[in-house]
Amino acid sequence: MERHIEQHFDAVDFSGRDLRESEFIRCQFEQCRFAYASLEEIGTTGCRFVKCDFRGATLNASVHTESAFENCRFAEANLFVARFVDCKMTGSDFSRAKLDGITLLKGDWSYTNLRHARLVKQDLRHIRFVEADLYESNLGKSDLRDCDFTRAVLAKSELQGADLRGAILDGVDFKSFDVKGTRMDASQAVVFLRAYGAKVE
Repeated sequence: MERHIEQHFDAVDFSGRDLRESEFIRCQFEQCRFAYASLEEIGTTGCRFVKCDFRGATLNASVHTESAFENCRFAEANLFVARFVDCKMTGSDFSRAKLDGITLLKGDWSYTNLRHARLVKQDLRHIRFVEADLYESNLGKSDLRDCDFTRAVLAKSELQGADLRGAILDGVDFKSFDVKGTRMDASQAVVFLRAYGAKVE
């Protein structure tokens, strides 16, 4: 197992490389390419990845703790049972990424592209999804309490059985998705009714 501590990588091409089980601690990567690299079971702690390309990479069972992936590309990457603990993922693109079994604990997922993401029965409490694109995502039966969905796109998303109590829903278009079967608190219910023209006194 390779271990890297406090190293800086600038525009390094790791494409197709076998980095399985490697550990990165407080490392910084800027505009690096990991396309189709083998990153199974890698660990990152306190690392920062800026505009890096993980297209088609395999990150199965990888564990990331307090790391930042800012404006990174995960298109078609395999994140099966990957774990992200209190990570900053702002602006990253997960188009067609495999997210089955993924674990997200807290963190900031604002401005991410999570279109069509399957996040069923997940504990997603306290995560920031500000202006995230969750179009046609499946959040069924997930715990979304105290999440921040300010101006997030939830059009055609599946929320059957999800718990939205305490979540911030400012700027969300309630008419673009079905809330049937979701758990909401009283203040959210008022906002929902007003979205449909009701006068709540």
